Amino acid sequence: MSLPPKLTEAYRTEERIKRRFAKAVRQFRLIEPNDCLLIGLSGGKDSLALMELLADYRRRSPYPFHLKALHVRTEGIDYLTDTTYLQQWADRCGIPLLVRTTRFETDRNSQRTPCFLCSWNRRKLMFETAQAEGCNKIALGHHQDDILHTALMNLSFGGSFSTMPVLLRMRKFPITIVRPLCLEHEADIAFMAREHAYVEQIKRCPHENKSQRTQAAEQFGKLCNYAPEFRQNLWHALQKEGKLVETE
Repeated sequence: MSLPPKLTEAYRTEERIKRRFAKAVRQFRLIEPNDCLLIGLSGGKDSLALMELLADYRRRSPYPFHLKALHVRTEGIDYLTDTTYLQQWADRCGIPLLVRTTRFETDRNSQRTPCFLCSWNRRKLMFETAQAEGCNKIALGHHQDDILHTALMNLSFGGSFSTMPVLLRMRKFPITIVRPLCLEHEADIAFMAREHAYVEQIKRCPHENKSQRTQAAEQFGKLCNYAPEFRQNLWHALQKEGKLVETE
């Protein structure tokens, strides 16, 4: 005999994700009335989940706000994404999708790696598009694991206690960066991706598994196994030191 829907793992996980999402929006005031958010839609599971959750939150929100999505393609990097598939998901969520292309040249400075250059150019294009489209916020799909991995990476390799803020107000631009998945665990997002049958990119970026971030993620997993409270303690430390809400 099958379990009632509310007792299934899928139902409990989806409800936990939605609760954490709503809590993050309220706690950090990530969305306010009449905001216009530009969603960074890479095509990975995190950005697809972000788009779905924002669309769901908009339907239930007591105040109006607006959503647009941007997918950036980078010339010179050997990977592909299926824009037709992304358009189908955007249509399903009732969100307009913009597709833009950027490129970069290899830098002689060894510190400016392909990942750095790609990220910098994509971010520049996102800011330009947000301003052109009348968006006052950019929503990125980094979850709590990403934020904690970054903190561990910056501490280990950079000697600083910092991370990707949940809310980052820009001084030079009338733009605020928000990360509404900040309370979500990667395992839950992966579960959601399987349940919703997200399709992976056609070919993954050749550089994405060769970084300090990968090493930090591995160490984070070991520390959590050694001390199960490590995740919450690191998050609390970042919050206490004011690293989750910043102005740049």
